[in-house]
Amino acid sequence: MKFIVSSSALLKQLQQINGVIGSNNVLPILEDFLFEIEKNKLTVVATDLETVMKIQLDIEAKDSGRVCIPAKILMDSLKNLPNQPLTFDIDKNFGIEITSDNGKYKVMGENPDNFPKEPPADETSSFSMSSHALLTAINKSIFAVSNDDLRPAMTGVFFELEKNGITFVATDAHRLVRYKLKNVKCPKGDSFIVPKKPLNLLKTTLPDNDDEITVSYNSNHLFIKHGTVQLSCRLLDARFPDYKVVIPAENPYRMTINRQDFQSALRRVSIFSNKSTNLVTLNISGNEMHLTGQDIDFSFEGNERMACQYNGDDISISFNARFLIEMLGGTESEEVGLELSTPTKAGLLKPVDQDANEDLLMLAMPLMAN
Repeated sequence: MKFIVSSSALLKQLQQINGVIGSNNVLPILEDFLFEIEKNKLTVVATDLETVMKIQLDIEAKDSGRVCIPAKILMDSLKNLPNQPLTFDIDKNFGIEITSDNGKYKVMGENPDNFPKEPPADETSSFSMSSHALLTAINKSIFAVSNDDLRPAMTGVFFELEKNGITFVATDAHRLVRYKLKNVKCPKGDSFIVPKKPLNLLKTTLPDNDDEITVSYNSNHLFIKHGTVQLSCRLLDARFPDYKVVIPAENPYRMTINRQDFQSALRRVSIFSNKSTNLVTLNISGNEMHLTGQDIDFSFEGNERMACQYNGDDISISFNARFLIEMLGGTESEEVGLELSTPTKAGLLKPVDQDANEDLLMLAMPLMAN
């Protein structure tokens, strides 16, 4: 079996799916790409058993066939080759000879029959949305996903489908993000939890444009198709916590502040806060906020004052500054609103300027200051 492919085109496509391959694989074959050749089309598949990604590209080939090629050595060699046609020659024992303009490289492949089968897309429900919309939803929610494997339901993003919209929710029990998109038509009311890894892969693969992508799902898997790239992943088999009961119905005190100024001030003051809690206290009175961060163990202290618009009683409330910084990074709005009630109740962070089809709400649990 023989085929010819452009080195740069192959590298560009493989870089999109290389992130699927894990570092500590249970099966050696999971360190390989599966190459499938049929009618001048090459399909390459990568999997870690939970997530499968595949790409397609045009090649020159007279016959069809399949082979598994070790991913690391192939990626390393392609990165160091200038753009040129490469000839792959595969013998019946899966020995691979790659010929470039000035060299020949040999690598031992593996039997493609041992490569894991991808999940069948049976009994799926489908809808479409723009690549930009899905990318925005991932970026606005993924930072709040939990890394705690003892709470598997929180280690992914909750997709809540309705006929006239879709809601994305992520929480790690200290903060929560709810992002609603109102311009997506879903086939029916449904919900499922998508793990963090495939969402991170989509984040690096999807273009930030209006290309249409197809989202399909069944009881166990999610399937996403965009152009020549396809991803499927196993959904988390867990029950997402009832996030609606956590969101306070009434936070009467409201502060409006410049997002970038607030984020920068938090970054500066948090340098002086305790490294394990990142605790920064906000003292808000009149139209001024006073930020304080301190680490008593090292006698560090940072203070800053900044102007804000505030409507409510004077309040002193403490938050994990790192969480607030990440939440402020999840919106592009020039100004944000912070809604509060008491120093022990959750604060709500909302962008002041939002698209009519979007609704972003972020919640942070306060910390107890000593």
